[in-house]
Amino acid sequence: MKNPNPRRRFTMAGLAALAAPAWAAAQAPAIHAEVWKSPTCGCCKDWIAHMEKSGFRFTVHEVGNTAMRQRLKVPMALGSCHTALVGRYAIEGHVPAKDVQRLLKEKPDAIGLTVPGMPVGSPGMDGPEYGARKDPYDVLLIAMDGSTRVFSSYR
Repeated sequence: MKNPNPRRRFTMAGLAALAAPAWAAAQAPAIHAEVWKSPTCGCCKDWIAHMEKSGFRFTVHEVGNTAMRQRLKVPMALGSCHTALVGRYAIEGHVPAKDVQRLLKEKPDAIGLTVPGMPVGSPGMDGPEYGARKDPYDVLLIAMDGSTRVFSSYR
């Protein structure tokens, strides 16, 4: 039996179109990553949760990150509290998921990305204990020679 109400058909088609992007995102394969961190670091856990909301899945190594940072050739001066390996890239510190996704899409010849230190307001450093505070910070692209350039800025 046909639905005689063209408005209802239009509404149902519109709802289906709106649901399609969410369904497609839910069906996208997870991006596997590994992260090295201290077992007692809460902000690292919060960063992992931020990344997982964007489709990343982690193997977590709770052994500290200094040795892995050195192995991945991330300069110590650019360090933070956790180091991740996503694809062939090092991700150091509280890098937003959208920047990691952009890195994977653009595929530059680089070591990876870093947010040196632990800026308040960055992913994992944005919990209720910080109130509404948001410090400005840059995400840096680490070139193969260890030099950096700004990949994105948050102000």
